[in-house]
Amino acid sequence: MPALRPQKDTAFLKAQPVAHRGYHDMNNAIWENTVSAFQRAIDHGYAIECDLQYTADGVPVVFHDDDMKRLCGVEGDIRVKTVGELGLFSIGNTADRIPSLSQLLRLVKGRVPLVLELKGRQGDDEGFADSVVDILESYDGPVALMSFDHWLLKDLKALESRFPLGLTAEGARPEDFALHEEAMALGLDFISYHYGHLPNPFISAQRDRGRTVITWTVRDEEAADHTFRHADQMTFEGFEPRARATGDLVA
Repeated sequence: MPALRPQKDTAFLKAQPVAHRGYHDMNNAIWENTVSAFQRAIDHGYAIECDLQYTADGVPVVFHDDDMKRLCGVEGDIRVKTVGELGLFSIGNTADRIPSLSQLLRLVKGRVPLVLELKGRQGDDEGFADSVVDILESYDGPVALMSFDHWLLKDLKALESRFPLGLTAEGARPEDFALHEEAMALGLDFISYHYGHLPNPFISAQRDRGRTVITWTVRDEEAADHTFRHADQMTFEGFEPRARATGDLVA
């Protein structure tokens, strides 16, 4: 089945660099996926990318890992905790706690775009997509949703929400591209792709079909230059990117 063309406006994804898990400082003082990192991104005018996990009581929260050890210093599966229990844990021994999606929205208030990646577990995601979209429906601001997980993309697509929907992906082999084409056949609107796997025929074809392509995760200007040769915008961390005009391709 040929991939459908995008249906939602994704121009806001091209407008400014996207801060990976907020504009943190590589977890020195300002930790990833925290209110502090998100506020810093807002202050600098960057879009925000962050990860969503689903709690035991059905609440989307902002957290990347399945296990809490790296960020909270304690062993534990985030999926078996309630949102109230998660609120007791410090991120990196700072004052920051694990924020819920609702808390993130109250902080941002539409001031910068949000790119939300749903982190799925096959067979354990019932209600996840619905909960995210329900919370977002009353939000007034630019938001895009994405996932590596095809089952979550199918769930999100079935909800027919107003939010652009994208595939998070990587790979440079023909078999990778075949899997990605299966996802794009859902009628997705954009792609977030590993910058190191560009250029490739899959991404070139998607851009020809009118899809926005952003990259992950860019950590220096050399990688940024590479991104803008082959994609529309970057998700970055660990440096302050130089100003570029929208569509500024490096020769």
